[in-house]
Amino acid sequence: MSHRNTLFTLIPGCLAILLTSSIHAAPANLAQRADVGEFINSMVSKHQFHPEELKQLFSQTRFHQKIIDAITRPAESKPWHEYRPIFLTDKRIHRGVEFWNKNQALLEQAEQAYGVPPEIITAIIGVETFYGRHKGGYRVIDSLATLGFDYPKRGKFFRSELEQFLLMTREEKMDPLSVMGSYAGAMGQPQFISSSFRSYAIDFDKDGQRDLWHNTADVIGSVANYFKRHGWLRGEPVVSKARVNGSHIKTLVDKGIKPHSSIKQLQQQGVTPDTPLPQDSLAALIELEQKNSREYWLGMKNFYVITRYNHSPLYAMAVYQLGQEIRKQREEHNRRADS
Repeated sequence: MSHRNTLFTLIPGCLAILLTSSIHAAPANLAQRADVGEFINSMVSKHQFHPEELKQLFSQTRFHQKIIDAITRPAESKPWHEYRPIFLTDKRIHRGVEFWNKNQALLEQAEQAYGVPPEIITAIIGVETFYGRHKGGYRVIDSLATLGFDYPKRGKFFRSELEQFLLMTREEKMDPLSVMGSYAGAMGQPQFISSSFRSYAIDFDKDGQRDLWHNTADVIGSVANYFKRHGWLRGEPVVSKARVNGSHIKTLVDKGIKPHSSIKQLQQQGVTPDTPLPQDSLAALIELEQKNSREYWLGMKNFYVITRYNHSPLYAMAVYQLGQEIRKQREEHNRRADS
């Protein structure tokens, strides 16, 4: 991929930028903006980047209104009955079975090393990029600069990610003008943001590179490592559907998605899990909006870990249910093949 055909060379204390004639100048020169200038000065003082090279880089960085538009209408703002059908489709389940079968050895190796089951890793990649087919069509530097400097609501976060991105491209010897990703700056098959790439991406096949765009081994290993580092508990449950009956239900839901009450305490407040769970295990009560009703689940520690990938409980539930459907269909196919 183009991000490996680097136009940046790592030299002591600076980033040497080589520009090609194929790069088009941005409509407005971001490098001339005061806020961008402050960011450049910070990168120079904190990380020893060369100021002229960063000015040259930002002079070719583009603002995209479509990025601002996209981040203001995320899918997670939909109710569950509209959100679920986006990801729980026959095609996504079928492709998930294919991905698992094709990469069975790697998935088993990752589970052994990190404790994360194959269906969860597969479902994450399925939800994020449809198993690597849709990795994003924006230059990451454009996404992060647009959101960092022209989206005040979360500007501080995205400027931090822009800082991490420039450090990442220097460390990995990538060309920051060529790295592609989502409108929010997420990259590769698992859609890691820059800080996550630096912290959690691994070279799972030991070939000397951390490649989350093309190297499936690195993708699988990095997702498993991400979950392990965020506290995934090997062999523990993720969720249980629950029946509710009591006056404390709204209060329990409002406590959030981080497990906060034991199963025993929840049962005393009118929440009954459909599957047996240890009485001392902590859980959170998750409410999902169906068309004409509410659906309730108990989210355990592993459910909360999935939300560290994306803080929405809708996202975590979609990952869990997609993984369960992939596992179920794969087992059915294997049974038919053996009969």
